[in-house]
Amino acid sequence: MGEATFWDDPDKAQQVSKQVTDLKTEVDGFNSLCSKIEDVEVLWQMATEEKDDSLLPDIEKEVQESQTQLQHLELGMLLSGEYDANNAIMTLHAGAGGTEAQDWTSMLLRMFTRFAERNGYQVVLLDLLPGEEAGVKSATLMINGHNAYGFLRSEKGVHRLVRISPFDANARRHTSFSAVDVMPELDETVQVNLNMDDVRVDTYRASGAGGQKVNKTSSAVRMTHLPTGIVVQCQNERSQVQNRERCLQMLRAKLYEYEKQKQDAKISDIAGEYQAIEWGSQIRSYVFQPYTMVKDHRTNWETGNVQAVMDGDLKPFVEAYLRAEFNAKRV
Repeated sequence: MGEATFWDDPDKAQQVSKQVTDLKTEVDGFNSLCSKIEDVEVLWQMATEEKDDSLLPDIEKEVQESQTQLQHLELGMLLSGEYDANNAIMTLHAGAGGTEAQDWTSMLLRMFTRFAERNGYQVVLLDLLPGEEAGVKSATLMINGHNAYGFLRSEKGVHRLVRISPFDANARRHTSFSAVDVMPELDETVQVNLNMDDVRVDTYRASGAGGQKVNKTSSAVRMTHLPTGIVVQCQNERSQVQNRERCLQMLRAKLYEYEKQKQDAKISDIAGEYQAIEWGSQIRSYVFQPYTMVKDHRTNWETGNVQAVMDGDLKPFVEAYLRAEFNAKRV
């Protein structure tokens, strides 16, 4: 048999297929925008030549849609991180504030779900721990779609709510917190392609209790994976063949765990440090009373339309964050 080709590795083939799909999505978006601009030009020429004002509403609508599409493409150009194109895993945890914080977490869960759905992403609820009285203690979402992580990583941090609590009989103003963690989905399938040229196999006489054959023949097997230094050995089986098979099983398992630990370490590097879910650590404040305002403390972007934000209109905050990040890298 000949050597394995690139396409014999399903993980690499899947990775390339995803990259092709992502690039196709970007190219299709660009071509769609070009087509829309051409349609606007044709409408404008028709309206001008025929002096037909009835076409103006259609032209204005097409221009607005083109501007929105262009802004989306511009945002995509700001996403240059290694995992920005990946799906996103979002976890929410209620912080200081008791039932009020748990209710706030459920509101954020709805906000992020609406944002994802409005932008064409698929949302899957992976885990949900309800609050004791109301709301949500914690929840985990899988958000599937091109650039999902790139857009949503701006939401990682502590979100602060100020409002008159519906759970307070005295109608007092409360401050509560919820922490949001956003991670890229990494392929957890570790294919152990064990090359026996990288493995040193030693046989030796088994020690300990056993029959006369076990003790006097080299039935025990030790395998050393040279690239990683992983060592496994087996002497429990009656024959060298059986011990060899069991060693191979253990070595494959050890290599799988080794790759998984490397992946977990990589995830930890991406996750960074966690902040306390309390005063002074928030990335964004949502004020419902005595006035209405949502303000991002990293970019100073703010809006008074709280309801629109809670309905998933996060694009201005995402854009401000990505542009600030891009400009900081250029300095």
